[in-house]
Amino acid sequence: MGGYSGTAGRAGQVLVTVGELQDRLASGQRTVLLDVRWKLGDPHGREQYLAGHLPGAVYVDLESQLAAPASPALGRHPLPDPAAFEQAARGWGVSDGDVVVAYDAVGGLSAARLWWLLRDGGFTRCYLLDGGLGAWQAAGLPLEAGDERPAPGSVRLVPGQLPVLELAGVAGFARTGLLLDARAPERYSGRAEPVDPRAGHIPGAVSAPTSGNLQADGRFLPAAELADRFRSLGAAGAGSGQKVAVYCGSGITASHEIAALAQAGIEAALYPGSWSQWAGQPGLPAATGDQPGGGRTGAGQ
Repeated sequence: MGGYSGTAGRAGQVLVTVGELQDRLASGQRTVLLDVRWKLGDPHGREQYLAGHLPGAVYVDLESQLAAPASPALGRHPLPDPAAFEQAARGWGVSDGDVVVAYDAVGGLSAARLWWLLRDGGFTRCYLLDGGLGAWQAAGLPLEAGDERPAPGSVRLVPGQLPVLELAGVAGFARTGLLLDARAPERYSGRAEPVDPRAGHIPGAVSAPTSGNLQADGRFLPAAELADRFRSLGAAGAGSGQKVAVYCGSGITASHEIAALAQAGIEAALYPGSWSQWAGQPGLPAATGDQPGGGRTGAGQ
């Protein structure tokens, strides 16, 4: 498939607060906690998890469990093989009917990848802990050290429930829909590019840094403020018929923007290959500057 595909409607509730999670745990309701500690350039997520995590939380390795191996053709974090991802989810103890709450230490920027993958697999009872580890600690709640070894789960996942934009359809989508670039402004403009083959952005894409979805304490902005933000970028609300898609460097933080859009009542597709895939194709153009069209550097330059 070359374009915008998927079968999803609105994703519904995205976030749970620390208070809501406390209530669930205190009442004994079945809740699978997943710790997705990861940050670009920081390979020590597992060590950080072992040093302290939410009681009962299971560690999820983003690089090996939430992505396939990197390649120039597919980008730095391609979507994982569906069978391998389902097996990983069972290893975390997830079964059909469970409630999953995912968190990290960076405002959901990495945990949102897990949220997106489970939702795409048809597992709708997956949520992000608003504010993540920081919010839990700010509430004075305890952490546990060491590793968790849950009993295997039996979840069944059927990928394809959320819309996806594939490479062949990206250029056309940027001309007819709203394509959001969730990277930092300096990467969008081409002033800096720390990891990918070329600097700049996909021609026609609008800058929408993921950091703009969060408050200073790492919690998401209120839904109304998110809706205002995305309207200012050209996104219409639910039911408008407008198509929206998001990319980032490698498809990780774009999932966070999709979660924020869902909070605002706007469905959006994920471009999984993102800039790392686009920039790795010599025949595709790049734009620089602060505007969607920018100054085109030309294909392969």
